[in-house]
Amino acid sequence: MSQLKSGDSTLMQELGDFPEDDLKVDQVEKECRTARHSVPEDGLELDPHVRDCVKSYIQPWLLVSRRCQGDGWSAYSEREGLHKLLRKQTFESDVEPSDNQPKPVKSPTLAGLSDDSGRTLTSSDFNLRCLTPDQRVEGLLAFSSHEELDRFNQEARQSNRHPELFALYPPADEEDAVEIRPLPDCPKEHTGDRIMIRCQAIKFEIEIEPMFATMALYDLKEKKKISEDFHCDLNSEHLKNFLKPHTAHVDQSTLARSAIFSITYPSPDIYLVIKIEKVLQQGEISDCADPYMTLRECDSAKNKDKLEKLRGQAETFCQRLGRYRMPFAWATVNIMEVISTATIDRDVTDSDSLKGGKSSSIDRRAQLPRRNSERYNTIDDQCCNVSGFKPATITISTIFKQEGDRLSDEDLLKFLSEIKKTSSPQRRVKTIPGSIKLDMSPVHDTPLACLSPELIPLIPVAEKNIRPTKEVLEFPSSEVYVPHNIYRNLLYVYPQRLNFVNRLTSARNITIKMQFMSGEDTSCALPVIFGKSSGPEFLKEDYNPVTYHNKSPDFYEEVKLALPARLTERHHLLFTFYHISCQQKQNQSGSCETLIGYSWLPMLNNDRLQTGQFCLPIVLERLPANYSLHTPEKLPPQSPPVKWMESHKGLFNLEIQAASSVHTQDNHLERFFTLCHALEGGATFPLRVREEKIAENKLEHELKLSIISLSSSRLEPLVLFLHLVLDKLFTLIMQPMVIAGQTANLAQIAFESVVSIVNSLHNSQELIRDQQGRNSLLATYLYWVFRLPDPEAPNADLGSIPSAESRYSTMGRAAAATVGSMLLESRIRSSSNPDIPAPHTSAEDAEVKNILSFKGHNIPGSRMSTIVDLNNHQNSTGNTRPSNRKQFHEELALQMVVSTGVCRENAYKYAWFFFELLVKSMAQHVSELDKQSVPRRSRFSDRFKDDITTIVSVVTAEIGTILVKQQKEVEQAEKVNISLAFFLYDLLSLMDRGFVFQLVKNYCNQMSAKSVSMPTLISMRLEFLRILCSHEHYLNLSLFFSGPASAPASPCPSITSQSSSSCSFQEQQRILGLFELSQEFKQQHYLTGLLLTELGAALDMESEGGKVQRKAINAIYSLLCSHDLDHRCIKPEVRAKVSALYLSLVGIIIDSTNYLDFTVSDTRGGKNKTGGPEDDLENVPPINQSVAMAIAGNPFNTLGRNALVSMASMQGKSVATLAADTSRHLLVCFLWVMKNAERSLIQRWTIEMPPSQLNKLLELLTICVSCFEYGGKQSGDKVSTQALQKSQQAKLQLEEALLRGMGARGEMMKRVGGMDRTMGQRENLRWRKDLTQWRQTNDRQDKTKAELDQEAMISGNLATEANLIVLDLLETIVQAVPLAECKDSMVGGVLKVLLHSLTCNQSTTFLSHTFSTLRALVVKFGDLLFEEEAEQCADLCQKVLQYCSSPLDENRSQACATLYLIMRYSYSNASNFSRVKMQVTMSLASLVGKSSDFQEEYLRSSLRTILAYAEEDTEMQSTQLPSQVDELLRNLNSILSDTVKMREFQEDPEMLMDLMYRIAKGYQTSPDLRLTWLQNMAEKHNNRKCYTESAMCLVHAAALVAEYLSMLEDHKYLPVGSVTFQNISPNVLEESAVSDDILSPDEDGVCSGRYFTESGLVGLLEQAAELFSNGGLFEAVNEVYKIILPILEAHRDFRKLAFTHDKLQRAFDNIIKKGHKRMFGTYFRVGFYGAKFGDLDEREFIYKEPGITHLPEISHRLENFYSQCFGEDAFTMIKDSIPVDRKQLNRNKAYIQVTYVEPYFDDYEMKDRLTNFEKNFNLRRFMYTTPFTKSGRPRGELNEQYKRKTILTTLHAFPYVKTRINVIQKEEFDLTPIEVAIEDMQKKTRELAVATHREQPDAKMLQMLLQGSVGATVNQGPLEVAQVFLNEIPADPKLFRHHNKLRLCFKEFIMRCGEAVEKNKHLITFDQKEYQQELKKNYNRLRENLRPMLERKIPELYKPIIRPRLENRDSFKRLSFRRTQEENS
Repeated sequence: MSQLKSGDSTLMQELGDFPEDDLKVDQVEKECRTARHSVPEDGLELDPHVRDCVKSYIQPWLLVSRRCQGDGWSAYSEREGLHKLLRKQTFESDVEPSDNQPKPVKSPTLAGLSDDSGRTLTSSDFNLRCLTPDQRVEGLLAFSSHEELDRFNQEARQSNRHPELFALYPPADEEDAVEIRPLPDCPKEHTGDRIMIRCQAIKFEIEIEPMFATMALYDLKEKKKISEDFHCDLNSEHLKNFLKPHTAHVDQSTLARSAIFSITYPSPDIYLVIKIEKVLQQGEISDCADPYMTLRECDSAKNKDKLEKLRGQAETFCQRLGRYRMPFAWATVNIMEVISTATIDRDVTDSDSLKGGKSSSIDRRAQLPRRNSERYNTIDDQCCNVSGFKPATITISTIFKQEGDRLSDEDLLKFLSEIKKTSSPQRRVKTIPGSIKLDMSPVHDTPLACLSPELIPLIPVAEKNIRPTKEVLEFPSSEVYVPHNIYRNLLYVYPQRLNFVNRLTSARNITIKMQFMSGEDTSCALPVIFGKSSGPEFLKEDYNPVTYHNKSPDFYEEVKLALPARLTERHHLLFTFYHISCQQKQNQSGSCETLIGYSWLPMLNNDRLQTGQFCLPIVLERLPANYSLHTPEKLPPQSPPVKWMESHKGLFNLEIQAASSVHTQDNHLERFFTLCHALEGGATFPLRVREEKIAENKLEHELKLSIISLSSSRLEPLVLFLHLVLDKLFTLIMQPMVIAGQTANLAQIAFESVVSIVNSLHNSQELIRDQQGRNSLLATYLYWVFRLPDPEAPNADLGSIPSAESRYSTMGRAAAATVGSMLLESRIRSSSNPDIPAPHTSAEDAEVKNILSFKGHNIPGSRMSTIVDLNNHQNSTGNTRPSNRKQFHEELALQMVVSTGVCRENAYKYAWFFFELLVKSMAQHVSELDKQSVPRRSRFSDRFKDDITTIVSVVTAEIGTILVKQQKEVEQAEKVNISLAFFLYDLLSLMDRGFVFQLVKNYCNQMSAKSVSMPTLISMRLEFLRILCSHEHYLNLSLFFSGPASAPASPCPSITSQSSSSCSFQEQQRILGLFELSQEFKQQHYLTGLLLTELGAALDMESEGGKVQRKAINAIYSLLCSHDLDHRCIKPEVRAKVSALYLSLVGIIIDSTNYLDFTVSDTRGGKNKTGGPEDDLENVPPINQSVAMAIAGNPFNTLGRNALVSMASMQGKSVATLAADTSRHLLVCFLWVMKNAERSLIQRWTIEMPPSQLNKLLELLTICVSCFEYGGKQSGDKVSTQALQKSQQAKLQLEEALLRGMGARGEMMKRVGGMDRTMGQRENLRWRKDLTQWRQTNDRQDKTKAELDQEAMISGNLATEANLIVLDLLETIVQAVPLAECKDSMVGGVLKVLLHSLTCNQSTTFLSHTFSTLRALVVKFGDLLFEEEAEQCADLCQKVLQYCSSPLDENRSQACATLYLIMRYSYSNASNFSRVKMQVTMSLASLVGKSSDFQEEYLRSSLRTILAYAEEDTEMQSTQLPSQVDELLRNLNSILSDTVKMREFQEDPEMLMDLMYRIAKGYQTSPDLRLTWLQNMAEKHNNRKCYTESAMCLVHAAALVAEYLSMLEDHKYLPVGSVTFQNISPNVLEESAVSDDILSPDEDGVCSGRYFTESGLVGLLEQAAELFSNGGLFEAVNEVYKIILPILEAHRDFRKLAFTHDKLQRAFDNIIKKGHKRMFGTYFRVGFYGAKFGDLDEREFIYKEPGITHLPEISHRLENFYSQCFGEDAFTMIKDSIPVDRKQLNRNKAYIQVTYVEPYFDDYEMKDRLTNFEKNFNLRRFMYTTPFTKSGRPRGELNEQYKRKTILTTLHAFPYVKTRINVIQKEEFDLTPIEVAIEDMQKKTRELAVATHREQPDAKMLQMLLQGSVGATVNQGPLEVAQVFLNEIPADPKLFRHHNKLRLCFKEFIMRCGEAVEKNKHLITFDQKEYQQELKKNYNRLRENLRPMLERKIPELYKPIIRPRLENRDSFKRLSFRRTQEENS
């Protein structure tokens, strides 16, 4: 760290130091919703508390920020327009096939296949030369030297590259992004969901007088009114004129007809209630309503006079009683129902979801800060989305008449609950005909001309005078935890009821006049009452509506007042009660009011606002003097005495509520504020607080008590006044108070109070926290509100004492230091586990002593409080040294250090709060100092630094303690750890960095000493470092100390500069060292070193679910990401410098290749291996690439030929592989470093690298290629979810086949992780597409096409860029080859990676560069490739051919050029060309067989292009090359023709297989090609899930290989040839080689394929075994392994043997487990009839279908297919199974007959076929039965019912390489009726026996069988059979035997029935008793009926027999049946 102190200044200047003005402390004006701030009226001397409140509501926010903070991250958000800047990459997989016409289904005639001469189907009827060749690649051979070629390719690659890799990469998951501190939302005035309700019309049948409406919301669930009243009227000008005399003037604000209601807690029962009043008139409500119910405006002719009369009356009443109202009617609507119906109808359009998803209510809840309450989040979701419904118009047609005796709110709520239950209140409530029309809409932006509840105009203010909208104040149904933010001071008065029942006077029509008085004189009434509709804005008095002739009226009036800011004891509410005479008496001319009495209510009680329920007595006659100073209940006796109504009883009930942000309405808070203001001066002692008086000397004690009790105040008021409370407490911490001449130090107690408030806010269940556990209210306070307390507080009145400069805390600093150190020691001692052996603890103590000694050396007095002498004080005023005034941050740190007990525990538990407080106060301090330009080092005092060191150390110890002691609290520890990290992160910008690094170092030491599980520790340290490294100046911090680390540019190594390879050993070590994490590096780059060390540790460690690894990788990833997108790092040289920081990361990644989650090619199989059988076996490539391909789910063969992860380096250590997305993050980091690092440096590194390391690097590159493969464009409609699920299931089933495939692949799987790593654990990237590609698959439902296209665009560019980085690196390696020792293996390795990249889905851009590189390799290392890397060469041919058939011209032209170059360069070496020819031919055959969507026309045009190259190549014209090429292309063309034929049968799998079978047969003489076709067939079967057939194809292939191997070498352990395989299937003998003279295996190019080796053979067989196992034929698995085992034993391959025996064990286990449950095939005979079938006519086949296939399924499938071929009318299914008569068929139609058949075995066979498997394997004979009668009908009576059995024999045995086989023989025999009966009875008896003797009997099954056997009503049941055949002895002696046999059958049958009935007795339940008796009775009856027949024996059969006659002996053989029939006939 010393370097930091003596910073290398020149380098600092070069890189740019931290900006001078890094810190910004800004005042931000508050955003005000209203046109002006809501403040009290001017000219008042305000109470200090009100003054503070108002100040805190209008003062600006104070924000501390740093200029560059978040620079890297901001770029992430700027990716929006990224897709516009990118080039579109073209991928073959995205190209839509051009010909969209559906191909006609060809009729399935085999005519085309019948040509069986020599070679089938290969007549090249298609001439290549008639095609035109494609565009040729320019300058294919025109380069002078290899260097020029390389340079040319390099320039092409570097053009058009995207500079930022991470901009293309999908952002990482947020859950790990600890370094993103959520910004607290700006405090706002609370509003709920806002709804605008506009009153359109209120119409009754007649319109005769003005009506007035009042609206409010009620929550029925909470039984509460939840909004204030909104008054409006819709009266016409004409009607308004009636009231002219009573309205002085009309203010604009009272004309509103629309109101905005706010709902914080939506519940399903929110009702809008509209009350309608009219002017008071004589008569009950019913009388007044009567005309409205009986008259109609429309019948005007009839009622004209009546209406005129009524209008006249109304006008009279209005003029006389216009100021009084009476209740008239009311109506209600459940607005939540309206909203929910409006929401359901609403179809969310795309634009909504694009707006950021605000439309979904759930999201919105999370986003809106306004409800800091958890409760809001748990509201039932049944209640709909209040902010997103369609505007609706509501028409209410049910208007209820008000009942004079049921007006109160309780009555209203009762009505509402009745309406909710029955949809109308009880019947006796009358309705008035009429309608109310309202418009309702959600409010998102405040409309024009809107007024706040205080009637202040809201922004936007209207220019013109338009009708305003009013915001209605909400009374939320439960607490809202949002601190006050504006000045609001409103009072609501609710008169509830009067009781004048016992009064005898005529007071009946009672109204109350209410006034707010500031004194007792009548002129003191204040105009603070809010007016109603169409009148003045403010009134001095308000009258209640009158209920006619009611002595104890209920009221529903709400009077709203604006409270004066300064209330005195004189302010009071005055109520005057009047009787209103409705009818003018003759002698009365004056007023209609008669005074009844008065009452009043003082506003303040002991200086506190009075609210709540009151019941007031009423004074008669007049008010006494000075009444307002007392409450009416406690009025002292007066003279003359006061006359009370009903002797001072409370008669008037009312309720008062305040909505005020000034009056706390909480005792604790009120007391605290009062005492605080007393301190500030201006108070007179003794001070009155509520009922008590406080003397000056008690003030300190009382204040302390009030501070302590703050946290016990109710949560809601505490939250509402939170900002003010905290401000006051911080002022107390900062400011010593002088009370009665004594300095009182309240700092400690105020600090403790802050801690306990913080604690209680965090612990409250009601309040929400952000993801870092910070209470949102506190976070908001710190970020926006907190500012340093103003030290110069008004303190003048408390005696003259020195100003704030000289006041210090009285707690001795020295004492504090020792207390701090003691605490620290005790804490650490307690945290160390007593069981830990001593050395451990002592180390820890040493660490502590270090910290303490470092603190202890302070000057002892440094903590002493010093009061500066006064004279001294005068001189020091000019001195601005920051040390002599008490600083808030110092005081706060001191308090944290010296706190004890619970306070200390909580202070550290919620350390985040105090850390952020410290940081904000330090920032304000620093910004003051900056104005005085104080150097950075001396910004803070040493003792403050000591305190910070202690705090950090204690917090770290705290984290450790939690981890050791309370495992449950790990989450708490994580949060504290994160807050500590942020603290140091902030300090880096404020304090001396060396000091902060020292703190980091202490933290790391302390955090490593703990006895905690490693993963937890690493994970803690990682989050800590991740946050530190996210500092905006992290690069400066890291690079300042970098020495000259970047490598000296070495001369670009080329073939000529051989010298540079012999550079000094030290130099080599130095280069290699750069890529490792050295001690030197860690010293030079402190933070980077720490982070990389943690990454290394994390990767080496096992943790559950790889959490720690993920954290580590994400940390590095996010860091690099921020560099990549940082605008300060745009220049390439800066990037190179930055990437040099991370070279050691490359080393770590290379070492961790083993953990990455990808299947990749084995790059370690170069030529540097020692040969030997074992190695050969290791190197066996798997056979079935296409299985891999299917898994990868892309059209190319994806896992490369050598998809083997070689884990040799792991030495048996089991390591959890990383999850796929994490692997991707790590690899993208690797690619970024490689992209930006200096090229020459990397080249030097690859030259110096040992070969093993280089192989690892190549392996890593292979993984990168797989990892960043393009996932394909997702179109919304193309992929349905079902298709997705299906493909996933298919993948799951295939995965066994792939992952346990042949040799080396199985090997790899085993090494990767035990024997059966199945899918679930190994989430290979390919399967987890949803985790990559911007999460394309999982949330595709809601993306628009445009978004999908953008994503495809970006991910296409990512794939291209990532692959190009790999390609650059490969080129770098290849160009270094001449200088390296192991050039051959290196080239092979590079080629392997290149081939792998061709396997993946690539863009044309990348492909064109790759093909250039491949051509360069062929040109430079041709010989090496063709000689040494034959295997690779074959692969290369296949890949290039594949691209020759690409639909994209660009890909094709590149591929053609490459293929031609390969031919040209291999020709120069004669022996190689024939090999290349063979490889190309085989590649084509395999390509053609496998891919279903293969486009032969593209391939043809490619062949033509290659021909053109050959013809245009002038150099080669003299040689044989052109003619050789011509011959090869002709061969290829003929193979293509085969495919065209296959194309025709694409739809008909059986025909397709027949065809492929024939093609394979045609290649009998060319083993390589036959093998290829057998594999193609296996592939096709596999796709159709016919695993057994697929396995058979591979067994045939293995037999073919065995034949050729036995010709080549004669080893005992090898199979002799196909004979060895006949145990698996007798069909295999077809593969025996025709004869030696046809083909000798050693001829050049023949059998050179990789399968014609021992390991190839083993590979094929292992794969076959795998497939047999998938198909459930576990017995066959055993047979296959019998052939493999001798070979493995001969090779002494014990690992493989163990593996094989494990497989066998599993197979046998499966047999035991699934023995009888396995479903093998179901077989059907299918006959084809009709000339339309061509050569299929009259052919019969046996079809093998999957396990449970019913006849209708197969009939349906065939019927669908063939009726498509021939047309519905030309095709018929024959529905029965009787023999088909050709003569009766229509000649122009095609017929198919399908019959279910069963395998048939002779008796002797059954002896050998015992198991279920044996009865289903090697089947050649099948049987079906046809019932018939002599008369020709199929069915008849028992005695005439015959049966015919037909037995069919097939050409081959099932299972075979096809699923249908020809029938070659057919035999039939018939059964006589009695034989039919015998068969039936035997079957019944067998079934009964089985059902009775099952281990777990099935009662239902048994009863069903019994019912059919002994049931009374069974038709043709056993009894009938007996009566028909046994009733009498047959006349014909030939039938004696049959008769007897039947009799014996019956005997056994009746016995079995008896057993079954008994068995059933034990199985039945109680309720089946009767049923059992019935069965028993039936059984007995049957037995009785049968007895005589069963006991009658045929005497002839029981004579003593002398000589057995042959016929009788044979009577049960078929022979005798025939004979009997003949004789009978």
